[in-house]
Amino acid sequence: MLQQLSAAGKKLPASLKGKVNHSVCRWCYQSIPLDDLCKAAKDIGITAIDLVGPDDWPVLRRYGLYASLSHGAGRGIEEGFNNPGLHDELVAGYAAMIPRVAAAGYSQLICFSGNRRGLDDEQGIKNCARGLKRLMKTAEQYGVTLVMELLNSKVDHPDYQCDTTEWGVALCNEVGSERFKLLYDIYHMQIMEGDVIATIRKYHRYIAHYHTGGVPGRNEIDETQELYYPAIMKAIVETGFTGFVAQEFIPQHPNPLTSLRQAIKICDVG
Repeated sequence: MLQQLSAAGKKLPASLKGKVNHSVCRWCYQSIPLDDLCKAAKDIGITAIDLVGPDDWPVLRRYGLYASLSHGAGRGIEEGFNNPGLHDELVAGYAAMIPRVAAAGYSQLICFSGNRRGLDDEQGIKNCARGLKRLMKTAEQYGVTLVMELLNSKVDHPDYQCDTTEWGVALCNEVGSERFKLLYDIYHMQIMEGDVIATIRKYHRYIAHYHTGGVPGRNEIDETQELYYPAIMKAIVETGFTGFVAQEFIPQHPNPLTSLRQAIKICDVG
C-alpha cells in the first residue's frame, strides 16, 4: 500500500487527505520546547514550522520538517520598508539573509511595511517598492520569495500600513517580481475587510502563504468564532494553491496540542 503524501510530497498520517500543506507558527507554542513541538507536529501530520530562524533550522531538520516561512532579517513589524531612512539597513539585512535561507533549502522570508506615522497609502507603496526593488535581483537569483504580511490596524497593530489586501496587491504590482508576494492572514483580514473567500478567489495569485486564527480573539478556529474554516480552506484549495497554511491562533485549551490537532482536522479539506 502506498503511503499517503501531502501536496508537498511529505508522508502523512492515513487520516489526512493530502490536499493542504499544514504548518504551525512557532510563537504560539513558546511554552513547548521546539523539539517537543516538532515531535507533535510529525504525529499530527504537520510538515512545516512557521516563523523560525537560523537557530531553529537544525532542530527542524532533525525531524524532517520544513521551515515554511523564515524570519531573521529586518527590524520587525513597526519598522519596515515604507521608511526610506531604513532602506540601506533593511536591504543589507535581507541581502545577507536571502542566501542563508536558500542554502538551508527554504524559499520564503517574511517582511513588513512598517507603521504609517502619517504617511499616506500611495507614498507608502512607492517607498516600500523602492526599497524592495533593490532586493529583487538577489531574491530571484536565490529563488527566495519575500512575503509581506497583511495585518489588521484596528485591534492588534495600530497604524500598520499593509492592512488591506488591495494595498498589498498594489504594492506587488509596483514591485513587479514573482519573488515578492503576500501573506494573507485570515484572522487579520477578517477584522479589516471581511469577504475572505471572495478576496482569496480574486487575488490568489498574489498570495504566497496563509495564516489562520479565530475571530474575535485570535483563539481556536472552532465553532466558538465567526469564521467557517472548512469553506475557506476549500476555496484556497480550489485556487490551485500549493504553498503552506500555518496555524497562528493562541490556544486556550489546557493542552495546546489538543487545539492544534483539532485545527488541522478542521482545515484538512478533501
